[in-house]
Amino acid sequence: MYFSDEKDYIMRMIKEMVKILFSLICGKKYVSVEFEKENKYEVSGKNLKSFLDMIDSGQINEAENILLDNIDYTNNDDVMAAALFYQYLSEKDSEFLINNNYTKEEVLSGFKQLLVQSEYNNLLYMIKDDE
Repeated sequence: MYFSDEKDYIMRMIKEMVKILFSLICGKKYVSVEFEKENKYEVSGKNLKSFLDMIDSGQINEAENILLDNIDYTNNDDVMAAALFYQYLSEKDSEFLINNNYTKEEVLSGFKQLLVQSEYNNLLYMIKDDE
């Protein structure tokens, strides 16, 4: 597998797992446009768009720290906000991430932790681990 193929694989896997997670949590089919229009997801009073804006401005680690410090893993909206955070982050190119002290591997690792902490670790089977 080529290096860039591996990065695309990470993005695709996170996107697929978010779809499945949404279906499990909400009981309906995932439609990405619906998330952007609703923008109803938040963690501890801070909406998802705020986190995504922090990513865009290069404050990835800060955004992730705030998210993880405040998430209630038993709250489905919090879990979906975090899942969408990692999906958005996975769509950033490697150069952007590296320039902001982050990597695709860290995106995948963070998403895996989210699944484990929120007890959706049964979705981890979808990720091919070469570790």
